[in-house]
Amino acid sequence: MPLGLDSTVRAMLGGLVLTGALVLPLLAQTEAQAPAETPTSASEPAAPAAEPTEPATSPQTSEATADEPASAESRAADLAEVEASLELSRERIDALKAEIAEMEGDRTRQNAALIAAGQRVKLAEIEVADVEERLSNLIVDELDVRGRLDGADAEIANVLAALERISLNPPPALIVDPTDALGSARGAMLIAAIVPQLRARADAVAADLKALMLIKDQALAEEATLKANYAVLEEEQLRIATLIAARKQGIETAGAALSAEEQAAVDLAERASTLRELIAALSARANQTTSPTAPVDPDLPQLSAEAIALAFANTARTEPAVPFQLAQGYLAQPANGVTVVQFGAGDGFGGISQGQSIVTRADAQVVAPADGWVLYKGPYLNYGQIVILNTGQGYTALLAGLDTISIDIGQFVLMGEPLGTMGSRTIGRTVTTNAGNAQPTLYIELRQNNEPIDPEGWWAENEQTG
Repeated sequence: MPLGLDSTVRAMLGGLVLTGALVLPLLAQTEAQAPAETPTSASEPAAPAAEPTEPATSPQTSEATADEPASAESRAADLAEVEASLELSRERIDALKAEIAEMEGDRTRQNAALIAAGQRVKLAEIEVADVEERLSNLIVDELDVRGRLDGADAEIANVLAALERISLNPPPALIVDPTDALGSARGAMLIAAIVPQLRARADAVAADLKALMLIKDQALAEEATLKANYAVLEEEQLRIATLIAARKQGIETAGAALSAEEQAAVDLAERASTLRELIAALSARANQTTSPTAPVDPDLPQLSAEAIALAFANTARTEPAVPFQLAQGYLAQPANGVTVVQFGAGDGFGGISQGQSIVTRADAQVVAPADGWVLYKGPYLNYGQIVILNTGQGYTALLAGLDTISIDIGQFVLMGEPLGTMGSRTIGRTVTTNAGNAQPTLYIELRQNNEPIDPEGWWAENEQTG
């Protein structure tokens, strides 16, 4: 009887050793692919000092930009650079260009396509962030299973070593030496106690191997989803760049007048030492050259949600869809991300934040939070690239910390229209966060009569920030 038990145990242990030997190859096959850290962006990053300042104009000439041969060549070169960075097939690129060329001269359709593309980018970015989080969790699960399997290998090796030592001096069999029955019985009892434990360990190892294979399958599925969303980002990146180039190509020139407005905006930015001074100077200049928008009316009748939604659905509009005070609760979040500093909180530099700071993913798309005219775009102090929108009725919206900007001074932009992209790290000293400078940070500020107001209650409830 003891000899039979010993044979059974050795056979089981041999199987376990073989099972353990299979663990490492399986683990090597199940390493989850970490997502790429360089998602595509709407345009190639450009150094702030090298970026040419765009022409400025008033709302009446908001669609006017330079159409000189050099500008056309620059747009073509930028578009070619975007195409070269993509992995889309030539057939798909040609199909997108043909789709956009069919809209030539139709500003309404171009606006609608831009807003729709911006929304698709935001949704794809949200899905990418979710997939990356799920992949991170799978990596943690994989490491946990690896640890248990490594521990199982050590335990099995110890048991094998103990049994090997016993085999060097085995207890005599009952049939050979009946006088040593007590020793044989003790050996049999020891082996009988070990067998269930070994069987339990074998079941645990099998379960861990099965879990490891499941993690591999899940990781492969998540990788496929990630690739699909990156393909969406690439396609929409090309669509946005081509739409912007096509729209600019169809705009009539304003020549020297635009150059003068451009220089005036740059001069104001160079003289202003604070954002308050800059916004005040830009707003005053805009009011001198155009009819100022109506001031805030405290008795303005409220519109229904359906009426407001219908007004925002009109992509042919050339002025804000509704008075800005009626847009509270309807504004679009400029970018997906995590809010790290709220209005009124410490800004990390000993002051109080006058806006919100959002940590975004690298090269995240930034869209217009509201309808408005571009008062200024470009580098300013230590804020990186900034955009200031005149949203009407004495309200302004400021976005700071961008890496690239694709709109022009004086242009009227629609809520949700792409304005530019973030970089791969924090640009400028806009905020101090636990993330340091490793992640890009977008600073958002709303002002009424040049006084900061809390943006929190202005965002649409269905907006997602990742």
